[in-house]
Amino acid sequence: MIWHGLTSLARAEELTEQLEPEPRWPALVAVLAVGGLYAGLPDALTMGPRWLLPSVVLVLLIPTVVSHQTSRHRLNTIFGFAVEAVLTLGLTISIVLLITALPSHRESPEALLLSAASLWITNILVFALWYWRLDAGGPHQRDQRTEHTDGAFLFPQMTMSEQALRDAGIENWSPVFVDYLFLSFNTSTAFSPTDVPVLARWAKVLMMLQSLLSLLIVALLAARAVNIL
Repeated sequence: MIWHGLTSLARAEELTEQLEPEPRWPALVAVLAVGGLYAGLPDALTMGPRWLLPSVVLVLLIPTVVSHQTSRHRLNTIFGFAVEAVLTLGLTISIVLLITALPSHRESPEALLLSAASLWITNILVFALWYWRLDAGGPHQRDQRTEHTDGAFLFPQMTMSEQALRDAGIENWSPVFVDYLFLSFNTSTAFSPTDVPVLARWAKVLMMLQSLLSLLIVALLAARAVNIL
């Protein structure tokens, strides 16, 4: 009986460790980085004053963080979507403005190249936030599961046996923001997923959009570089 009680206690402690929530600060840092990159763009490539979008994002971030800390998960999800929608809108408009600014020569070649590089990095961060927010019901839903076995992306760890996961020390593996950042980086560089197959249609649409935006930015960088030479 004592042994059974000790075993039950050990299992309860293990379950508590498994359900330890994923840290949110990497996603918060990504949002702030996007705001900083946007604030560094020339006025001709921004939607209104350069401070407008970062200010709106900061205003939305406050209730997002508060709702998470107070366990109001539905509100946290709503505000999270609002933040990412604003960032996506700003990214899309800036890329359109960059395309129109290229033949007009309103900005110096150096400014255009730096702006294109900033937008390329922004593209990675914004779509990493979308993948992180949407996959398997979002971070809160993933926190409720002891292991990640179902989602829009087939991570390599999901195909490993339980013994292989234990041997690797990741028996309760679940994706975190860095995993989605890696996926987004590969999509923007290779224009396709590398080690993570895509299963859901919404994820395929987002990845096609991300690849298209990345291709436009890279093409503009190449065109501007050729013109400079």
